[in-house]
Amino acid sequence: MTHPILNITNVNQYYGGSHILRDVSLQAELGKVTVVLGRNGVGKTTLLKSLMGLVPIRAGVIEFDGQSIQNATSYDRARAGIGFVPQGREIFARLTVEENLRMGLAYKAASTPIPAELFELFPVLKQMLGRRGGDLSGGQQQQLAIARALAAKPKLLILDEPTEGIQPNIIKDIGRVIRMLADRGDMAILLVEQYYDFAEELANSYVVMERGAVIASGKGSEMQAKNIRSLVAI
Repeated sequence: MTHPILNITNVNQYYGGSHILRDVSLQAELGKVTVVLGRNGVGKTTLLKSLMGLVPIRAGVIEFDGQSIQNATSYDRARAGIGFVPQGREIFARLTVEENLRMGLAYKAASTPIPAELFELFPVLKQMLGRRGGDLSGGQQQQLAIARALAAKPKLLILDEPTEGIQPNIIKDIGRVIRMLADRGDMAILLVEQYYDFAEELANSYVVMERGAVIASGKGSEMQAKNIRSLVAI
């Protein structure tokens, strides 16, 4: 039996008087990819920001690795083993690729080396260590953002629309890396994604959101039979 490393139970979040997340519950397990689907504006990014402590929740419980973290700071959540790749990548444009990767090790000792595995996953980054992040293509920046989140070897990797604005060949590379990371069995992956085919191909389990609430969930292998695509089609 596998046990969820992430347990979200009845999370509610508000912006001012607007009720954004409504009793959202989901789980993520080691070795599995959990995808969160939904049209624009349904609360997916707010959910991820709530998980990272970037916005406060009004009610509910967020448990990670057996501990309640809903009151923890963002940096304590990162230290606990949560890696976050935000929508839009948010790399440091004026820093080099190497410096960006070292930002992922910011709370480690200064002598901590950049894990060699990152360059096995994303070989292009090794060739561009001295290049500024802002000079990379969009796809290369996305690979850099994922590698930065992986640098500290998280137990949970959260990805917010990693295929947005990315060329097809790099989308394939990112999908291959996500599957490889999950299949190792020591990391859970929570993926918010608009590109339905990409999400369905990777999903071990899925959650569909609408108007801030979960309206469907289940096994990834059942998505086609249950016509989940119709729930998120624009």
